[in-house]
Amino acid sequence: MVPTLGESVSEATVATWYKQPGDTVVQDEMLCELETDKVSVEVPAPANGVLGKIIAPEGSTVQAGGQLAVIGGEVSLAPASIAANNASELSKDIEDAPSAKKLMDETGLDRAKVTATGKGGRVMKEDVQNTLAAGLTTTMATAEAPRTAVPVNDAAREERVKMTRLRQTIARRLKDSQNTAAMLTTYNEVDMTEVMALRNEYKELFFKKHGAKLGFMSFFTVACCHALREVPEVNSEIDGTDIVYKKFVHMGVAAGTPTGLVVPIIRDADTHVICRN
Repeated sequence: MVPTLGESVSEATVATWYKQPGDTVVQDEMLCELETDKVSVEVPAPANGVLGKIIAPEGSTVQAGGQLAVIGGEVSLAPASIAANNASELSKDIEDAPSAKKLMDETGLDRAKVTATGKGGRVMKEDVQNTLAAGLTTTMATAEAPRTAVPVNDAAREERVKMTRLRQTIARRLKDSQNTAAMLTTYNEVDMTEVMALRNEYKELFFKKHGAKLGFMSFFTVACCHALREVPEVNSEIDGTDIVYKKFVHMGVAAGTPTGLVVPIIRDADTHVICRN
């Protein structure tokens, strides 16, 4: 059955099933994980037996007190088996929760940055979520209003992935933090020796051909295109409850003009020859 989810929480989403129908389960062994907009809840097996049927599959919404699955039969364990099982359970206590490992892998979060609250120093999923919410890793923010309409050809090159309830809450709170707190900028030094040498080699030819000086912004633009390919999460946005991954790059480049600062958009900047090579 769905356990108590917490004060003022009446429903949850089934995130992950650790067991499948026909699997043998042991009392207190983790069966599945539920997610609410506040916490993640791991549901243990109430008794020994065989998982007969999953009533609430992954992705489904369940109410507090509702039924998740049916466990039938009994598994009789010999004393030696029970001892081995207990030893196994004890060793699991010092292992990080599977859901926590998965979330750290997905977000690239360093385990050393997570404060473990589980038994024996075990990292639980909520520990990872608390760390993410505290801003120790980059998470995209959300806006309540729907996004501006995009051209049809751009929409066809987008991929939508629905966020979990918890991720929606994290995104919303991070956006609230951005709206109310000072945002800082980090500066990193980069060795520009080779770029400067390349610019010096071609700047005169470039000026003769185009009538403009060859600056550094074009090199930065190419570098950004490559970076967006390697880290597609950066080239995405949140639309309602979906994360929209863009499989193209429209690069805005700020430029000073006699009448003020403008930001022309270079559409499909990643498809230019220099970016493809």
